Amino acid sequence: MSLRTHTVTDSPCGPLTLVAQDGTLCGLYMTQQRHLPAEETFGERDDSAFGAVEEQLAAYFTGELSDFDLPMTLLGTPFQQRVWTALRDIPYGETRSYGQLADLLGNAGASRAVGLANGKNPIGIIVPCHRVVGADGSLTGYGGGLDRKRYLLAFEKGTHEPAALF
Repeated sequence: MSLRTHTVTDSPCGPLTLVAQDGTLCGLYMTQQRHLPAEETFGERDDSAFGAVEEQLAAYFTGELSDFDLPMTLLGTPFQQRVWTALRDIPYGETRSYGQLADLLGNAGASRAVGLANGKNPIGIIVPCHRVVGADGSLTGYGGGLDRKRYLLAFEKGTHEPAALF
């Protein structure tokens, strides 16, 4: 049986709940996030078990880190895992459309399925689902809310200070 632990850390995007399974990050959730698992699935609180994750998040939010290097366990279907892997290939400060991701995955007609998988990303920010936009560049959705998505995109483009907004 696997052991889950969690902690809550502050960020400019508001409190972030970090969840690990057997010591490996498997969740990063924002307050009022869509598709938020039940809190009882997060396991016992352990504020000492997430040092590397918290350090890298702090470096990201001060503009010192653009690529996370953390072991992760992405729990989802094989298709969801392929989408989440593709998200990690979107460069910092850039965006891709759902259709572009579907093309990259070899199925140009799967943009809706890509959007659904994107919305269920269990490790927001670190697996940068905020970098996916509509075909016309519009902000079409984000599990953490459009205000957070707008903030993260502006922050990565250098058009917004890293001050806390949430």
